[in-house]
Amino acid sequence: MPMIQTINLTKRYGGLVALDQLNLQVEQGDCFGFIGPNGAGKTTTIKILATLLKPSSGEARIDGLSVGPVNARQVRAAIGYVPDYFGSYEDMLVSEYLAFFAAAYNIHGSKQRQVIDDVLELTDLRDKADAQVNSLSRGMQQRLSLARVLLHDPKVLLLDEPASGLDPRARIEIRELLKELHRLGKTILISSHILLELAELCDKVGIIERGKLLFTGTVNEMLDRARVGRVLRVSVTQRANEAAEALRAVPGVVSAEALSNDNGCLSVTLDHSLGDPALVAKCLVTAGYGLTRLEEEHVNLETAFMRLTQGLVQ
Repeated sequence: MPMIQTINLTKRYGGLVALDQLNLQVEQGDCFGFIGPNGAGKTTTIKILATLLKPSSGEARIDGLSVGPVNARQVRAAIGYVPDYFGSYEDMLVSEYLAFFAAAYNIHGSKQRQVIDDVLELTDLRDKADAQVNSLSRGMQQRLSLARVLLHDPKVLLLDEPASGLDPRARIEIRELLKELHRLGKTILISSHILLELAELCDKVGIIERGKLLFTGTVNEMLDRARVGRVLRVSVTQRANEAAEALRAVPGVVSAEALSNDNGCLSVTLDHSLGDPALVAKCLVTAGYGLTRLEEEHVNLETAFMRLTQGLVQ
């Protein structure tokens, strides 16, 4: 049974369709990256899963429970939701902030003190227990948000742009913390625009655009889907234009062009299923060209995202 599931989930705002028959599935223990342009429906999906927004039609489930008024209390006990903003908690100490939310989950007395110590230790905020919340940096506030949602030990974490607005060091700290939570067995749904970090953090990703799910699968499956051909960078010692012309006759070569801004460098595109880089090298060496480089360009998550959302891959 999936830990997170949506079934034909739809949300309309008047004539605007924010979610259009969304069918999403996240298995227990997955770290799932939810990717999409601004306005694609990521935050709407997360708010529905967090019981903060009612769908127009369809259904969302958390750990087998239908998300709605009947099961709202049980669903909230199973999730930890971190929005993309922190909120205002002036004149409140970090320890007071955590004690307030622990009490909201009926965690009191010695158990509360132990739980707060544990989450402060996990999020590396122990030395900030007596600091005012509004004195913390943006990165520390995000770690405090994660500490808050971990107080009741939820099975599922719903994170909406948790690295938004963070400097590089703070992003690395949040990423390492999320890796640790993943290792602890939490099921994580995370939306983010920082795609290269998602590739390192997540084992599965989903792409949403205009409320529709375009793709879901592993990062490698997404990269494979986005490859419209294998692109090689080839360098020869002389006569790059002639070398490109010779390569166009090689079986499986879709195109070969000399790059004007890089003397001796060729861009060679192979048919994804038929092209063989070894034949490219053999052709050049046999024809007497000095070959100094032959390497394949790798499609990264950003390239794959752009190709899939622009409809370049069917």
